[in-house]
Amino acid sequence: MRTISGTHLLAPCLALLAAALVDFPDTASGQGTTVQLPTFGVSIDAEGVLNHKQVEDVGGQLQAARNAAAKQALPRNVVAISKLRKVSLTRLDAALRRRIDAGGQPDAAERHLAGLTRLRYLFLFPETHEIVIAGEAGGWVEDGAGRAVSLDNGRPVLELVDLCVALRMFRPGGREAPFIGCSIDPSPDAMARLQAFQRTVPRSVSQSERGQIAAQLDRGLRDALGNSNIQVFGISAKTHLAQVLIEADYRMKLIAIDLEPPPVRLVTYLGGLQSAPQGLVQRWWFQPDYDCVKVTKDRQGMELTGQGVQLLTENMAVGPGGKLINPNSRSSGASERFAKSFTTRYPEIAARSPVYAQMRNGIDLLVVAAYMAREGFYEKAEWDQGVLGDEKTIPTETLPAPKHAPCAVNVVWKGSRLLAPAGGVSIVPTNALDPARVEQDKDGQLAAKRESTSRPQAAERWWWD
Repeated sequence: MRTISGTHLLAPCLALLAAALVDFPDTASGQGTTVQLPTFGVSIDAEGVLNHKQVEDVGGQLQAARNAAAKQALPRNVVAISKLRKVSLTRLDAALRRRIDAGGQPDAAERHLAGLTRLRYLFLFPETHEIVIAGEAGGWVEDGAGRAVSLDNGRPVLELVDLCVALRMFRPGGREAPFIGCSIDPSPDAMARLQAFQRTVPRSVSQSERGQIAAQLDRGLRDALGNSNIQVFGISAKTHLAQVLIEADYRMKLIAIDLEPPPVRLVTYLGGLQSAPQGLVQRWWFQPDYDCVKVTKDRQGMELTGQGVQLLTENMAVGPGGKLINPNSRSSGASERFAKSFTTRYPEIAARSPVYAQMRNGIDLLVVAAYMAREGFYEKAEWDQGVLGDEKTIPTETLPAPKHAPCAVNVVWKGSRLLAPAGGVSIVPTNALDPARVEQDKDGQLAAKRESTSRPQAAERWWWD
């Protein structure tokens, strides 16, 4: 790999976004500048190309108006903040069937699972043929990126379509679901073009030429790398859940290379980089924190614990024909520091940037669905998923499939290495149910929580506090 004196080149295959500098408050001392971050998201055009979007709301006036309108539109009982809202999946299925048979479609409460913002508990009541999920909840409103988020704390609410995707991955009596995830990686042809472009880079640059050379390198890297390929595994790319995984992966890499300001104080990859392994590509990917399940002795109660998600890293090398290969070498210190920092602060990141909470919610739904299938909840409740399991009745594959992400280049004067990060999301929900990982309810608190969960007598009541 050639070097340029005093120059650092970083060329990840993501989407172009101007770098931003943010002064975060010092949470330890209480000093610092409070910053109103813009709302970030993604859009997908008719050609399946993923693009980053940024929505400014100076002073928060637009969101305040949305909040006021949502509070007026939603039923008062669903707007109320609840520490433990219960949703009966079997009753919800019956309510949806009645509505659809009458020619209607799911209403706002059904589409947003009564405002659940975090899935904490799963209970089976075989004597009444009910399966109940429970967690924190409250009213919701769409933010500037179109997400339904809590009126109370801005965290995203669970979505009916994501629940349906998770349930359909783990059907009654079906085989265990395959690996679920996504990747946004450069094609072998792009990496080969990148290697060819590197050979055209001059060995040294004078101080007066820095600006001109940086602009030339920026254009050359974009032309060489072109579009990355987006792949989705295990679920349809046209689902909301798949696009949450893609956005989380995509924006994590933007944060890594200082092209999107992190929502909390964070050691980014570029910010912590001193030097880089010669000829290696840094790869980061999200994976569930699988030590996340507590169960009752009779297996009829389950609690999700922990933060749910971790970020991992490894080195990749560009092999023959531009293919990425694993050289079995340790990741750079900067890459490991970034992954550790992101993992450690994931709860705070998810609280400030909704897509990461959405990904955690999706993982939680998948783990719960896997548990239900493995423990025979469907048979014990005498429930076959009903309309929740029927794609024709409640469609989930309704979004344009993302296929490519344009390359983003961040050319900065730091060091002398050319890097191309890669990444993805890797989820195997059943790993969380491995006996060695499952925590037993030794103190009986989870069993007591299940026993104290009363159910309304009115069959049409599918959620309650």
